[in-house]
Amino acid sequence: MHRACRTLSHRLRPRSVGHRHFNVLAIESSADDTCAAIVDSSRKIYSNVVMKQHDIHEQHGGIEPMIAIGSHQRNMPYAIRQALDEAGLDILRDVDGIAFTRGPGMPGCLSVGMNAAKSLAAALEKPLVGVHHMQGHALTPLLTAWPYVPQYPFLSLLISGGHTLLLLATDVRSFQILATTRDESIGRSFDKVSRLLELKWTGLGPGDALEKFCAEDNEIECPSIPPLPHPLTGQLAFSFSAFHSHVKLLINGLGGKGNLDTPMKKAIARAFQSAVVGHLEEKLILGLGWCKEKNIPVRSVVVSGGVASNHFLRERLRQCLLKSDPGTPCTLIFPPPQLCTDNAVMIAWASMHRFLVGDTDLYSIELRPKWSIEEL
Repeated sequence: MHRACRTLSHRLRPRSVGHRHFNVLAIESSADDTCAAIVDSSRKIYSNVVMKQHDIHEQHGGIEPMIAIGSHQRNMPYAIRQALDEAGLDILRDVDGIAFTRGPGMPGCLSVGMNAAKSLAAALEKPLVGVHHMQGHALTPLLTAWPYVPQYPFLSLLISGGHTLLLLATDVRSFQILATTRDESIGRSFDKVSRLLELKWTGLGPGDALEKFCAEDNEIECPSIPPLPHPLTGQLAFSFSAFHSHVKLLINGLGGKGNLDTPMKKAIARAFQSAVVGHLEEKLILGLGWCKEKNIPVRSVVVSGGVASNHFLRERLRQCLLKSDPGTPCTLIFPPPQLCTDNAVMIAWASMHRFLVGDTDLYSIELRPKWSIEEL
């Protein structure tokens, strides 16, 4: 290591903060949300700023990388300033460490957050930690469910626009992938079907629009439609492309988008949502069965990521676990909906254990846009 790097590394070991808690300013920019937050080691959330870009990307039908990067560049200074103002903290006196999302994610978007974090940390001589995005999602309930946090080992179902993972968590940095998607994520499948049905995006995007469309107007009598496929039955793996492909073929067979009335759209949307949630249920039960065969005493299931804010999914998974083992059911834990989608609170909390033991990164740390959580 270069002599200057060694000297700087020694100077930036987390200093004593007296009787107060360790405060982390965190930045998240892995996709299209510009996020900043301040969290302390006692689990206090001082601020949580999320600046979304849905109004910009809706006209393109999805995230446009260059537009997302430009929006991050414009929004990042304001997000950081707002996080500090809402917290009422002085960055020089009250912030003890800077964290950011190192990966996985969209390279250009990640770079905006990384450069902001590294520049702040270097200029202010603060220690720095780069965080795995999915580790942030997985550990959020250890922050929000206190004091009834899941005990290791537990299963973690991470469902978002970029990932679908079933993990066995045995430690804060130890995750084993039991199942992943062979094609696209559940969140991307939701988004594609929402666009096929030409639903108006909500503030949380096209997937949330589909959930809300399914839930409204229950008095409408919907036509019956052919059953959706059941891919990879009995296998510990996910596949979602078959669901949206089936919907596309169904719509084309009905004469295209222009020939769909509201009852038919609603029938398709509800059938799709029920089928993909059923797919999750099957794989979760298979994962629990695998743990039982291996004599791994799992008693909690954590569900996080953007799709975990879906209320239909939450209720279905609750009923699924109750039916699977009525005698000793697993505890099902969700973060609050506002902390399911991308946010910097989860990044701050996932970095905390490293700051507290002095396991920090040099300013030369690089991005990891493709990064398996098993490599932690």
